[in-house]
Amino acid sequence: MADKKSNLQLMSEFSVGGQKLKNRVVLAPLTRARCTPTKDPYDKINKIPNDIMGDYYEQRASGGLIITEATAISAAGCGWLNAPWAVTEEQMAGWKKIVDRVHKANGIIYLQLWHMGRQSHSSFHPDTKEILSASAIAVGSGQASTAFGTKADYEKPRAMTLEEIKQTVQDYKACAARAKAVGFDGVEIHSANGYLIDQFMQACSNKRTDKYGGSMENRVRLLVEVIEAIAEVYPANRIGFRLSPNGAYGGMGSEDNAELFPFVAKAVEKYGLAYLHLMDGLGFGFHGKCKVVTAMDMRRHFSGPIIANVGLTKEMAEGMVRSGAVDLAAFGRLYISNPDLPERFENGWPLAESAPYETWWRPTGAKGYTDWPKYKKPAEKTDKEEAKADIQRSVANDERTDDAWNVIAHVSHLRVELFACMTQ
Repeated sequence: MADKKSNLQLMSEFSVGGQKLKNRVVLAPLTRARCTPTKDPYDKINKIPNDIMGDYYEQRASGGLIITEATAISAAGCGWLNAPWAVTEEQMAGWKKIVDRVHKANGIIYLQLWHMGRQSHSSFHPDTKEILSASAIAVGSGQASTAFGTKADYEKPRAMTLEEIKQTVQDYKACAARAKAVGFDGVEIHSANGYLIDQFMQACSNKRTDKYGGSMENRVRLLVEVIEAIAEVYPANRIGFRLSPNGAYGGMGSEDNAELFPFVAKAVEKYGLAYLHLMDGLGFGFHGKCKVVTAMDMRRHFSGPIIANVGLTKEMAEGMVRSGAVDLAAFGRLYISNPDLPERFENGWPLAESAPYETWWRPTGAKGYTDWPKYKKPAEKTDKEEAKADIQRSVANDERTDDAWNVIAHVSHLRVELFACMTQ
């Protein structure tokens, strides 16, 4: 018998940047470090996207939108061993193969643009032996990854000069131009998780006294300038951006975040961007320095599409979409071990167990990366067995009535409001 189709709004079509997404399930950008490892950390091979990465993205092309792993826009912006770059002709040739495979599988793919700033390590920059940031403030705790695959204490960065900021904006623009040339449907500006643009936006890492520091308007200036520069390459509705107002990763979290991030939403509203990718969940660590910033907080100031992210289940995502808080939902860890995640959601098929931590971003090749199988349906049941299975699926899975899903939507809204109340 044919599989029963769900009434999930997650599985409904949605338009982003004038392109019709086949569903609202998004592959979250995930650093997987699967470029080909080399003995010499400075070998160009370990920065070139390869065929196994093409397998990974093609396997997951049934989602409405694929956002690639964070990708270095320049040598100055790098800082993760075996993570891809998008700088040289060889690197872009590797990306083109991946883009072509995703498009052949009827997928839509955006490149995430990455500058690590103070989270990098000087070993990745042998010529300058320094790292850059908004201000000369090191990440407070934890360790950085080095070019040699080891860990070392975070280093104190050098505050960028005005000329270096100007050059960095041009680096983002040039990288976007290279992305467009090889066929990427759009780009996402990584302005979250304590990387360079986030370092400029947040008060905890930006103590500048020039036009890039002090007021919220000044601290958001770099993001605005990057958006405006890339908009000379891509139409604005093909430019997304990512924010993490609640996250502690990279030593982040500021007392004025509850005011800052809605201000960011208002500051970029006029551009008509592709989407806001909001890490509103707390599963990535909560800084606890102000109340939680929710999707609803951002929705009040940003009328474009919003993607929710961090720790979502199918039920949570469906509820948030139905509540109107968000339009799409990005999944990371669930998508690692379930390459056919949209089909599993739609048909009520069981999910595979989570991928083991050691395979997330270590150079284990196909293991834990492309060796996750798609769901294989069991042998056909008799009509009686199928009828019983239908009942079980209706109770336990996603064939709820719209009224039932609306209750879940209400609960999801209460969830984010509860987080907010708990932190006031």
